Amino acid sequence: MEETRLQRYARTPWRGLALWMLSVPATLVGLWFITVVSMITSFVGVLLFPSATMLLRDRLDAYRDRIGRWTDITVQRPYLPEPAPEPGLNGFFKRFIALVCDPATWRDYLWVVVDPVVAIFTAALPGLLILNGLWGYVLAAFAGDLIGHYGGSDWYAYIPITEGYGRDTGRVVSTLVVATLSIVAGYAIGPKMMTVYGHWGRMLLGPTKKSQLALRVQHLTETRSDAVDTSAAELRRIERDLHDGAQARLVAMGMTLGAIEHLLDKDPQKARLLLAETRASSAKALHELRDLVRGIHPPVLADRGLGDAVKALALDHPMRVEVTGDLPGRASAPVESAAYFAVSEILTNTAKHSGASRVWIDMRHENGMLRITVTDDGHGGATLDGGTGLRGIERRIGTFDGVLALSSPMGGPTIVTLELPCALSSPKISPS
Repeated sequence: MEETRLQRYARTPWRGLALWMLSVPATLVGLWFITVVSMITSFVGVLLFPSATMLLRDRLDAYRDRIGRWTDITVQRPYLPEPAPEPGLNGFFKRFIALVCDPATWRDYLWVVVDPVVAIFTAALPGLLILNGLWGYVLAAFAGDLIGHYGGSDWYAYIPITEGYGRDTGRVVSTLVVATLSIVAGYAIGPKMMTVYGHWGRMLLGPTKKSQLALRVQHLTETRSDAVDTSAAELRRIERDLHDGAQARLVAMGMTLGAIEHLLDKDPQKARLLLAETRASSAKALHELRDLVRGIHPPVLADRGLGDAVKALALDHPMRVEVTGDLPGRASAPVESAAYFAVSEILTNTAKHSGASRVWIDMRHENGMLRITVTDDGHGGATLDGGTGLRGIERRIGTFDGVLALSSPMGGPTIVTLELPCALSSPKISPS
């Protein structure tokens, strides 16, 4: 559920303190990492370096995850692809060299060293201001008088906490004013400071241009491989459907026509019966061919576009499916096809696994992104690795640099969001 503006202002200061507190385990991991680095001239240091690096990366993934969830800034993992695993010492040293030469390894350590100080003046500052204000209320209520009574000396901002503090109305009022301003300021600057911290996190924890290029090449290699595998599987399916369906019927029709040819003079009545059967078989073969073509690229998708094609899917679905959102134009045919079959697969999964009675589909195109959200009122608990086919959908749209996001808490609802970067052309107008 999306946060309201008030909820964001209320929660952000405490999230900032939580991010600051992450520096405690991160610093311990950083100390272990630099200890291993100091032993790197010996084989022990070389042996421990990969595990220490992975531990550091795992610790900093917690920052990336929280920055992504608590701000509007996404911090991608910046690490260069590791070499293919090889057995023996040769493979071990190749991995060691790759980790040492990855700039992100050393930027991670720089983060561990610098972030505790940076966080105090960014993410943690609003929470510290609020705590300072609460301490001011405690001082005004009773603690200030106790400190002065027992001979202590303390200052709250510019206000001295000395003997007789509790009986000095002016100082108590000043304390309350400063405390209130501190709390108000903490809540007011919370989102801004969190955004500043998010940019700091993306700058140091995100990918460099070199790693972005390497990750892009890796992504394209993987998606190209997925696209080739998907295409090969699709061709095998088409071949199998033709062989077992229309092709078999056409062969049978040819044999029947041969028999009819011999029966025309001898038994015209039986020939007429066989002709009727052949006509029925031809109709079935035509129906199977149309189904096959529809499975490759539905005519409604080619003629009317993605919006109408999804609405046609909704009409044929056994559950109540409501489609909202109009697309102002047409995406490219491959993108439309990928989006259509992704929605079709999601609806099939929903019918099989969700226990839902209603489904809502929303389609939008904003900021160069085609966004499709499918929501159901089922029991939830869906995962990308749960055997529901969502991982296959993710690979399918990944060919077009698309992403899939899943939210499915136990008890529901399940929300699947697809985003594909694309431009829309003018809508195609079919001649009447």
